Amino acid sequence: MKEGDIFGLHYYEAGKGEPLVLLHAQGTDSTSFESVIPKLAKHYHVYAIDCFGHGKSLHDAERYTLIDCASAVSEFICEVVKEKAILLGHSSGGLIAAQVAATTDLCSRLILEDPPFFSSEGGRRLSTFNYVDLSSVCHAFLAQTDETDFVQYYFQNQYAWNFFPEESREKIREKLSGMAKKYRMRHPGKNLKVPFWPKAALAAFVGMNNYDPRFGEAFYTDSFHAGVTHSEILQKISCETVFLKAKTNFSSDGILFCALSEEDLAEVERLVKNIRVVRFDCGHAIHIEKKKEFLRAVESC
Repeated sequence: MKEGDIFGLHYYEAGKGEPLVLLHAQGTDSTSFESVIPKLAKHYHVYAIDCFGHGKSLHDAERYTLIDCASAVSEFICEVVKEKAILLGHSSGGLIAAQVAATTDLCSRLILEDPPFFSSEGGRRLSTFNYVDLSSVCHAFLAQTDETDFVQYYFQNQYAWNFFPEESREKIREKLSGMAKKYRMRHPGKNLKVPFWPKAALAAFVGMNNYDPRFGEAFYTDSFHAGVTHSEILQKISCETVFLKAKTNFSSDGILFCALSEEDLAEVERLVKNIRVVRFDCGHAIHIEKKKEFLRAVESC
């Protein structure tokens, strides 16, 4: 793949045909899509962008807002793609893609892969997995000075430890965190791998080496949404939109373990004029967990 830099954005390019711009989720980078890009590149001219605070793109906390991120992507489409493009955004990348579609005429079609509409803004965010996990860990990491490796800190402090039996939790955490530390020392530039850790869960660490925890802090404080609301964005989208919805899941104490609830999705459908929903029986990373089904859904758009 070819790669380049413009407007503080690093991007990868492959294939020929109708332009398709990929925007990854928070915490990872454009390599999150590496398993589907070869297939997509057979049908589309693919541009995979590292969003601000991720990968090789600009790390500047003052730019970690939805408006700024979307503005940079819009400039990218104007100057690099030079024509309308299909925008596909996963999670927070979906929020950015939607903002571009709502504020410009640069989006020919919009594909939203499980973005956290309504759940990630305002007071609602406090009862979501992203808040109790990545956002809170980023906030705690920035407030301490003992550990300088965010990947290691995240592994040791992630919410997932709550899923282990209480009587053995700390012992398992200590053992696996030790394994993670050894791997980090031997392979500091590689994505984290830990024996016995679920493969799907390790997907969260793809690209985390180059993630700025101040981006997570912007979700912790809700400054990411400064100057705009999800309702305002959605009601301004006029292009054809496909929403890829992962399985809805809540914890026993009411924490939203998925991107958005069924009620949130219903509100998205109410606000967006031309929308179709495709459901997947899997977790949040649809393009990784249900690769074939994801590709079929994209290619049928």
